[in-house]
Amino acid sequence: MSDILAMLSKYNQLVWDGTLETLYMVFVSLLIAVLLGIPLGILTAVTRKGHILSNGIINRVLNSIINLGRSIPFIILMVSIIPLTRLIVGTSIGTTAAIVPLAVAAIPFVGRIVDNALLEISPGVIEAAKSMGATPVQIIFKVLLPESLPSLILGITLTMINLIAYSAMAGAVGGGGLGDIAIRYGYQRFKIGVMIETIVILVLLVQIIQWIGNKLAAYFDHR
Repeated sequence: MSDILAMLSKYNQLVWDGTLETLYMVFVSLLIAVLLGIPLGILTAVTRKGHILSNGIINRVLNSIINLGRSIPFIILMVSIIPLTRLIVGTSIGTTAAIVPLAVAAIPFVGRIVDNALLEISPGVIEAAKSMGATPVQIIFKVLLPESLPSLILGITLTMINLIAYSAMAGAVGGGGLGDIAIRYGYQRFKIGVMIETIVILVLLVQIIQWIGNKLAAYFDHR
């Protein structure tokens, strides 16, 4: 009996450590994606034809960057940018190394979410701000972003959920986290209990994040 309890304690600690690694990967990569993806999405939206900073060339370039980033499957992206990962963090294996491909995958995703959210705003609201003498910067920060905040929150929530799925895939190639535990212990060593435990934790994480995102979006939605 004591041997069984010791084994359970060992694997529970392993799963707990994997959960912390997954959260670390997800939140750091999300922070990077938000910091870079939001400006990318704003510039893509405002440079569209007829918008406040209309510029066809810049818009086509930014749209191409977003479309290219979103068209590459994550597992292929992760392998293809191994040299970049090594350049940035010094290794291509481990939890910290996995943050690089996770962030690279999430940046264009956030960019498109922001672009779409800003385009949902009524042109009449923008024209009203222009008529009152608002500059493009003022329109962006006082009209576009506040008006689109609920959609942005839901979009970032979706990004976080996608990053959880991506982090599980990263575990399959040495990225650490729950995906790594599920592969090495649940699959390769036939520890079905460990596999089920990782699945339950991933499902709970997604449910909690989605619930929080929905609540925040409803709170900031004043329409």
